[in-house]
Amino acid sequence: TTSLAEVITVSIIFSLCSICFICTCSRSTEVFFDLTTCLCLPSDINECETIPDACKGEMKCFNHYGGYLCLPRSASVIPAPEPPIAPTEPFNPCPLGYEPQGDSCVDIDECEREEHDCQPSQQCINTLGAFTCQCPDGYRKVGTECIDIDECRYRYCQHRCVNVPGSFSCQCEPGFQLAGNNRSCIDVNECDMGAPCSQRCYNTYGTFLCRCDQGYELGPDGFACNDIDECSYSSYLCQYQCVNEPGKFSCVCPEGYQLLGTRLCQDINECETGEHQCSETQTCVNIHGRYQCVDANRCQDPYVQVSENRCVCPVNKPACRDLPFSIVHRYMSITSERSVPSDIFQIQATSVSPGAYNTFRIRSGDDNGDFYIRQINNISAMLVLARAVSGPREYTLDLEMVSVNPLLSYQGSYQTSSALRLSIYVGPYTF
Repeated sequence: TTSLAEVITVSIIFSLCSICFICTCSRSTEVFFDLTTCLCLPSDINECETIPDACKGEMKCFNHYGGYLCLPRSASVIPAPEPPIAPTEPFNPCPLGYEPQGDSCVDIDECEREEHDCQPSQQCINTLGAFTCQCPDGYRKVGTECIDIDECRYRYCQHRCVNVPGSFSCQCEPGFQLAGNNRSCIDVNECDMGAPCSQRCYNTYGTFLCRCDQGYELGPDGFACNDIDECSYSSYLCQYQCVNEPGKFSCVCPEGYQLLGTRLCQDINECETGEHQCSETQTCVNIHGRYQCVDANRCQDPYVQVSENRCVCPVNKPACRDLPFSIVHRYMSITSERSVPSDIFQIQATSVSPGAYNTFRIRSGDDNGDFYIRQINNISAMLVLARAVSGPREYTLDLEMVSVNPLLSYQGSYQTSSALRLSIYVGPYTF
């Protein structure tokens, strides 16, 4: 007999890129070539012919591939239909994924030949002897399908992550913007980007604040600045009148006054500044808020002027018998609603005879009792405002000093008097 090894001729061909081998069997009816294992195997043996009395008794032998069956003689066997004959392909002695080229086997590029089963969304990547199906970025392969990767699960974004098919995007909270890496969030300086603050803008982390200049307050919307009416808050901001202006206020004074500092009013002395219209025969007397022109000579008969502001009644005139010997003219101005009692003018004797006793009184001009005299000592007294008075108003008071000197008279006491005619102007305001 001939052994299986004797009928097999093996040729082995080596190449640099792969190892290929070619197996051939001798022409024999007892063997065939198995391409899957590259072995020469025996062909099917008909045991019904080779084995004498393969079936005993009334049994009939039926051969089949790899064995036989013993069936009753009455049995019949319906042979399976012959499989359709597939078109034969050229014999390829190379491993799967390779094809012969000359004496060697070379890789088949299934991707180029479109001999692959990748999905339309996948990319075919050729490999040695095979190929792989690669998913696009942002997808992972599960079986044969590409499934979107939810990158937001991995906390790539600092603030908010929005997953989209095959990718993701990062978003920032209001007041921030994406950094150059498209993941981190950086603060936005809204003040440099046209924040709606009407005056001042302060950038803070993630937002901004509007602030107002002095004299303004922030409106309900948090952006607009509204003027503060300081004058409505207090009546004591200005001594006379408060005028509201955008972002501030100012104080004004009435005519005849000027602003002292920013809030107080001071009388303008027109007599000193020359802003008066008194003639050369008149004397300018400054009073609160205005001025008064008075005659330089105010002496009335029977008085005669002996010096500026001083009039004397000569003793040789009979009309002077019951009148003060001298009258001195003085002028003063006081404000309205002055607190009372208030000392306003001091009377002082200029000359006193030895042994004389002096008394002071209001001779005339105080019909309503708005003033009184408080004597200080023998030579001086104080004129006191007894009641608050309002201007503009004018008083002319004759303040008399009566002197009694018993040493100068042999019969009774010698009495003389002198007067001070005080013109008091009450200004229209409390300042």
